[in-house]
Amino acid sequence: MWVVHQIHPDIQIHQIHLDSPEPGECRVPTTENPFRPTAGATPPEVIGRSGLLDEFEYGLDLGSGAPGLLSIFTGARGIGKTVMLGAAHAVAREHGWAVIAETATGTFMGRIGEKMRRLTHELADNPESRRRITGLSIAGFSITSQLTPERQVDWRELGETLLTLLDERGTGLLITVDEIHAADRAELAQLAANVQHFIQDRLPIALIFAGLPSAVSDLLNEGVATFLRRADKIDLHAAAVRDVEKSYTDTFAAANINIRPELVSEAATATGGYPFLIQLIGYFLWREAEKNNGQLSRDAVDRAITAGIRRNERVVIEAALAAASAKDREFLHAMSIDDGPSATADIIRRTGSRPTLIAKYRNRLLDAGLIESTEHGKVDYAIPGLREYLRKNPDS
Repeated sequence: MWVVHQIHPDIQIHQIHLDSPEPGECRVPTTENPFRPTAGATPPEVIGRSGLLDEFEYGLDLGSGAPGLLSIFTGARGIGKTVMLGAAHAVAREHGWAVIAETATGTFMGRIGEKMRRLTHELADNPESRRRITGLSIAGFSITSQLTPERQVDWRELGETLLTLLDERGTGLLITVDEIHAADRAELAQLAANVQHFIQDRLPIALIFAGLPSAVSDLLNEGVATFLRRADKIDLHAAAVRDVEKSYTDTFAAANINIRPELVSEAATATGGYPFLIQLIGYFLWREAEKNNGQLSRDAVDRAITAGIRRNERVVIEAALAAASAKDREFLHAMSIDDGPSATADIIRRTGSRPTLIAKYRNRLLDAGLIESTEHGKVDYAIPGLREYLRKNPDS
């Protein structure tokens, strides 16, 4: 996932250039570890995401109603949805748009409203200013109750006032909502209805959601937010291993880290193109290089790969399995026998459960983002490494 390619011409990370060492000379990396294996952290390079924000950026220039200003990122846990939201924030700020970023936990509509209120006051306090604003971001607020019908009306009126002020300044507002699989559907319906109202009034508004595929599909199929079916739905998938290999090669070469091409290839293959694993394994490779005078031997690479996979198991897999019931786990273990997608008929046979019960747990696991539907009657793991983990831990 991550070294120096541009996500967009206006977003780039400065690559580190070091003088080439003398023949036979080896130097410990003189720069800090660029890999960021933390949820939502911005990596040094976004691999395999080139062009995904082109329509969004074009929409910022085109204005209200542009298709790219209404988008939804979907994908498995750790695939980089939050990182893409962060990239969208950066693009919006480069174009002078204000940004309100929220996570879809309880009463998020109220928090968005409070942020809009503060921004409105800031703009109203400077009525003489008509220049484009740059990089506005608003500090968080929280409330403890659902919006009453009166407050819902107030939310829309506040939004109209704010967007009118921004429109007068030749800019607009981007609202992003992460983890919509955890959202209250009533609040999502409120947000969707209000944004649709703003678009109809040709006010400068952009809305980007991010969530697990099953939650997004449910949202789009429900009547509460019909107009969201017109959103640009962007499914995030694993990067090509060859792109990961090139990214690793360029990153380590720039820092004078010595690693043989075949070892780079092995490390890249171990990531499976999964963004979080790209960060994890890259992070541990860099640590090994720091401890070994800039050299990455086979043993060092093996240690880094093992450490990265184990951290992914603890942070992603074990956390995801923590909420799974015994029947959920039985379903998942029945899938682990297969090397690829599992047929529902085989899961029924292996577990000895009734088809109706299997259908129930299939839907639960889809909603939890642990599995995904691949074709009619078949499912596969949605989290990389889950199959291997379950095979190693049959009693988990």
